[in-house]
Amino acid sequence: MGNTSSILTQYDIEEVQGHCTHAFSQQDIVSLYNRFCQLDQNRNGFISSDEFLSVPEFAVNPLSQVSSQMLDGLNFKEFVAFLSAFSSRTTLQQKIEFMFKVYDLECNKKVNFKDLMSVLRDLTGSFMTEQQREVRLLRAAGSLYFFESYFLCRYYLS
Repeated sequence: MGNTSSILTQYDIEEVQGHCTHAFSQQDIVSLYNRFCQLDQNRNGFISSDEFLSVPEFAVNPLSQVSSQMLDGLNFKEFVAFLSAFSSRTTLQQKIEFMFKVYDLECNKKVNFKDLMSVLRDLTGSFMTEQQREVRLLRAAGSLYFFESYFLCRYYLS
């Protein structure tokens, strides 16, 4: 499985299924393996971010530049785990954890103002100024703080 010229065995399929918490059927995994082999232009068992960006649907995604940092050097098992975040069989908690990793640009297990500004910059491009982005982000943070305070007060007062 490390080398894309190898054949995917039943054991490999079951191992990958377990790794991605059964977000894909065995048939899905075989299809994903074939797609992985097509993307792995160097035939070294890993996909570079450039190879991943060769997929038109991914390249036009506003978050593709941010996500591509997560994708550089993925082997097949990691490739399937990455894609499992988009599966309808993945839980909301798993999707949230995935998005947190996307937003944690510094890979320090924290999403800070700088990380969010960078993502917002990627999403809005030239449609917003830096100042507009900051105002939008601060308003959103203020709203979250208000709702969190409100629900904590209701919880402790009830």
